[in-house]
Amino acid sequence: MTITLKNPEGLPKIDVYRQVAIASGSRLVFVAGQVSWDAEGVTVGEGDLAAQVEQCYLNVATALGEAGGSFDDVAKLNFYVVDWTADKMSPLLEGISRAAAKLGITPVPPATLIGVAALDVPEHLVEIEATAVLD
Repeated sequence: MTITLKNPEGLPKIDVYRQVAIASGSRLVFVAGQVSWDAEGVTVGEGDLAAQVEQCYLNVATALGEAGGSFDDVAKLNFYVVDWTADKMSPLLEGISRAAAKLGITPVPPATLIGVAALDVPEHLVEIEATAVLD
């Protein structure tokens, strides 16, 4: 496995991600920010943050698969959420959980969540980008 995930002593133990990813592979994969488009470019889950997070994760998985990887190879995720407030954490986690169940994964790489004013179109509530390392 190319990625080892850890929570070092002295840092908080966060349930939904690990603080550190140690990468040992030889190929870097940078996945562009994925929004909640389906294969035809139609927005999935308009107005529904959980549904959009789920679709974003599925899209990241598709992109990783094209590179010969999976979520096991992800070293870092970045989340961009429109008009972020703490009350959006529950639907965000619900969307991650639903995608994880569909993909059969436990997605806990280091992550950064950034609140933004807007994304590419008004219908998109979240965008997720990934960095992966493969052998």
